[in-house]
Parts: sequence; C-alpha cells; structure tokens
Amino acid sequence: MSSLGLTAEPVVSNLHGKLIRLEKGDLTALPMDALVFYAREDLELGTGFGTAIQARSGAAIKEQLSKIGRIGMGEAVVTAAGGMQARHIVHTCGPKFQEPDREPKLRKTMRAALDAAAAAGLTSIAFPPMGAGFYGIPLDLCARVMLEEISRFLAEASSVSEVIICVLDTHEFSAFQPSLEALSAERI
Repeated sequence: MSSLGLTAEPVVSNLHGKLIRLEKGDLTALPMDALVFYAREDLELGTGFGTAIQARSGAAIKEQLSKIGRIGMGEAVVTAAGGMQARHIVHTCGPKFQEPDREPKLRKTMRAALDAAAAAGLTSIAFPPMGAGFYGIPLDLCARVMLEEISRFLAEASSVSEVIICVLDTHEFSAFQPSLEALSAERI
C-alpha cells in the first residue's frame, strides 16, 4: 500500500504478531467473533447502527440488554449477536458530543471493549470509528486514540489476535489509513 494516495483497499498490518485491518464496508455483515457497538447508557439500540443491529439480530439482543439494564461511561458488556454474522456484540459506552476529557474517556472505552472481548475468550473483534458519527467525536482524535489503544492491547497476551476497523466511507478511511501506516512503520 502506497502512502502516496488513499485507497479503499483494505490496509493490513501485523502488530505484535497479531493482525489489525482497516476496511470499508458493513460492520454488521462481518463474520467475526464480535463487533463493537458504541452504546448508550440505557443500552437501547436507538437509530443508525443500532437499527441495523436490531434488524439483523432479532429480538434476543433487546431481551439480553433489558436484563443488563444500564452501563456507565467506559464500561462494556458482551451479548450474543442473534442472526448476525458475528457471534457476539460488545456494547460499550463512550464520550458524547462536546463533553470534557473526551480523549481519556475514549481510551477507557476502547480498553473496556478490548478487555471484555478478551475476558470472553474471543479471538477477533471489529470496531466502527468509535463515537465519530452521531456522538461527534472528531475523526482525527478517534483514529489516533483507537489505533494507539489497539496497538497497546495487542502487545499484551490475550486471546484477541485480529482487530478490524470497519469504516463506512472514504472520508473515514482516509482518517485511519495514514495513522495505521505510521503505526506499522514504527514496528519495522
């Protein structure tokens, strides 16, 4: 992959003997152990990505979430994924809009999601750009924090050996691609 131009072809990197991949596509269609949902505190699936999860997973997810009830900022819970390609969903609550201390809160959110996946013995997990859509986390901050936290996590011993960042469009892809390439170059 050349850094001279941006592409929508997947970018794959080997970090600490584990894979991280950036790709453009439909997160809810990936055949992973888990996908991550940037959840609300009340764990209601809401609109957008939540609507896609509801449509593809069936009623079982809503039932599991209603039994759990609520989570706090920086916490994560794992549910089954119903009829989706992924086997599980990691629901994690992160910073929203212009609240203070977004960066440390986003780091805590990323770590909670990764730790929850590892605690469940999962080997592969896929993330959207965390909070960068509806919740207004700046895309450059999102990309930097996500890649730094994923790299730190992959340096540790855990069951997780593959992480995908799945974006919806070229704009999101272009925010992550240079950071992933730079992170990969540091490991060479």
